[in-house]
Amino acid sequence: MSLAERIKQLPFEVRQYLLITGNYWAFTLTDGALRMLVVLHFHQLGYSPLEVAMLFLFYEAFGVVTNLVGGWLGARLGLNRTMNVGLGLQIVALAMLMVPSAALTVPWVMAAQALSGIAKDLNKMSAKSAVKVLVPRDSPTAQSSLYRWVAILTGSKNALKGAGFFLGGVLLTLIGFQGAVGLMALMLIGVLSLSLVRLKADLGRQKRKPKFTEVFSKSRAINVLSAARLCLFASRDVWFVVALPVFLYDQHGWSHWTVGGLLAVWVIGYGGVQTQAPRLTGLVKGGARGITAFWALALAGLPALLALLPLAEVGWLVAGLLAFGVLFAINSSWHSYLIVHYARADGVSMDVGFYYMANAMGRLLGTLLSGWVYQVYGLAACLWISAALVAASALMALALPREATG
Repeated sequence: MSLAERIKQLPFEVRQYLLITGNYWAFTLTDGALRMLVVLHFHQLGYSPLEVAMLFLFYEAFGVVTNLVGGWLGARLGLNRTMNVGLGLQIVALAMLMVPSAALTVPWVMAAQALSGIAKDLNKMSAKSAVKVLVPRDSPTAQSSLYRWVAILTGSKNALKGAGFFLGGVLLTLIGFQGAVGLMALMLIGVLSLSLVRLKADLGRQKRKPKFTEVFSKSRAINVLSAARLCLFASRDVWFVVALPVFLYDQHGWSHWTVGGLLAVWVIGYGGVQTQAPRLTGLVKGGARGITAFWALALAGLPALLALLPLAEVGWLVAGLLAFGVLFAINSSWHSYLIVHYARADGVSMDVGFYYMANAMGRLLGTLLSGWVYQVYGLAACLWISAALVAASALMALALPREATG
């Protein structure tokens, strides 16, 4: 029996889940590659760390707005449409960067990154929300199935993003910036064509038309979790997005291949750990409050320890980066499950969109701090800020409900 015939025999929900995951994978591969291409190419052109960070300003800022509006649009129009619009916008963003190098001015690149940020968050919100819709609610194992499906989707996505980092470094070396973005645009055109034909119409669409004001969550649990998520992702990006690649390139003389390869291995490993998060979080007994606080506190000590170690010894830095990745992956996957668990069954995209709005705000804050703090104070200061942000996330978790989950 061929693979295609086996897929046809799967339940409809599983086939839709596989299609959404494949769609999300393809998008994420280009997203990771594009980020590495922009960081390395423009630093090579002489841009300072802060200027490189500013290129991503609109990418993160528009992600904040997109998650808020995108969740509402998903509830009104269907998640299939918001996912396909995200793919289309990413193709346009890549096409904008295919112009000659002389035309790649800062405003032009920031505009392309704005479109890419909108596309990324439309795609992510749609994929995460669709899982809640597709998992059968009546099953006695519904919650464990939901956690497992979310963990697989999130973990595999991050593994592909890591592969994208490596791909970006390789393509920049082999075929140059314009050739790389052109190749990725062609790949996404093929993915979009398949998605338009195969993805179920009206997936996640509400029976009634929700008002825009309903996107602002009235759930205390979702509001607290969103604030904790903001701090968590700011703690990662404050040293990972700009500071670390530039530090390795400038201070240790690493090549594009080496920097891209390390970050690729980190994100791939991070994604692999996320797929195993249901087993790992099960080692800690208790409700959502206790589990969330425990794993956040376990993470908080690592960047503080790294800041105290001699950063000239690259071995310490790499070991700390890998350990941070393991604990951050567990925290991120657990948070991703909790938001889908807490979200309303009818209108899930609005709750998920609100939550990922906070996620995007955290990335925006972390990205800006990564460029500015590194340029002015160095990598150690970025690590101290990271530790403080994770500690803040742990404190916020204490306000979550006590209920046992997962």
